[in-house]
Amino acid sequence: MRAVDPARTERLARVLRGLCRDVRCAEPLRRHTTFRIGGPADVLVVPRTVDELRAVVTWLYASAEPFVVLGRGSNVLVSDRGVRGVVVKVGGGLDRVRWDGSRVVAEAGSGLPRLSFRAARRGLSGLEFAAGIPGSVGGGVVMNAGAHGHSLQEVVRAVRVVGPWGEATWPAQALEFGYRTSRLQRTSAVVVEVELELRPAPVEEVLERTQRWLQQRGATQPVRLPSSGCIFRNPPGDAAGRLVELCGAKGMREGGVEVSTLHANYVVNTGGGRAEDVLRLVERVRERVRRTFGVELELEVQLLGEF
Repeated sequence: MRAVDPARTERLARVLRGLCRDVRCAEPLRRHTTFRIGGPADVLVVPRTVDELRAVVTWLYASAEPFVVLGRGSNVLVSDRGVRGVVVKVGGGLDRVRWDGSRVVAEAGSGLPRLSFRAARRGLSGLEFAAGIPGSVGGGVVMNAGAHGHSLQEVVRAVRVVGPWGEATWPAQALEFGYRTSRLQRTSAVVVEVELELRPAPVEEVLERTQRWLQQRGATQPVRLPSSGCIFRNPPGDAAGRLVELCGAKGMREGGVEVSTLHANYVVNTGGGRAEDVLRLVERVRERVRRTFGVELELEVQLLGEF
């Protein structure tokens, strides 16, 4: 584990404060994840405008300073030791949306649930499935987030990114979408905004479908307890939750976390859970599924920090 260098961290923070108003040292990342788990970031940078995000990321690239991007904190598990170096949080403030008929351009920090309902009230269909996904549109595109048999690749038209080479707009065809993956997971580019193409439809119809899918999520998933969302990827032709449930792993506990008794593909933080608890529980569940069905479950959550 690389030790924290307080003097270097303070110098780094001082430079970044010249580019962004909200820069914090030793910020506990549990405050910024839906799991409510995670140690401190050496430096957390929270851009509130696209200009701040562009300036911060451009400087980090030019300085060869390693950094990780955190959206609204779902689909990640942050180490108890935290994250060395810089974490750039893309969330509140970076959530402006431009509407042009059925075309929607949303900044990367725009929350998917709110964007989904705003689209529904305008009579725009295509985002109903996202009403219960507690993430941002930027993070959602990176992982090709989905629910109810739909995913963002169906509606993404283009993505504007900043990379070491500068700024560019990538069309949907260049994003190489797959099940819970995209080209963006294999590059160092940072999403700035996302262009979506939705479909006009009667407002009442779109709102009814959005509400129905949201209620279905609330009835079948543990939305009242902190979690990262689904913990495992679905194996080809099957559902991870089905396998976990059939092998009797529902309710298994490790420290402050447990496999949800409502939905077996969720690990929930029942209070004071730690990343090490999650990983121990995940390995116990994987071993039980492996032994029972011969299936190797893969993590869907991204691990951030020093494990």
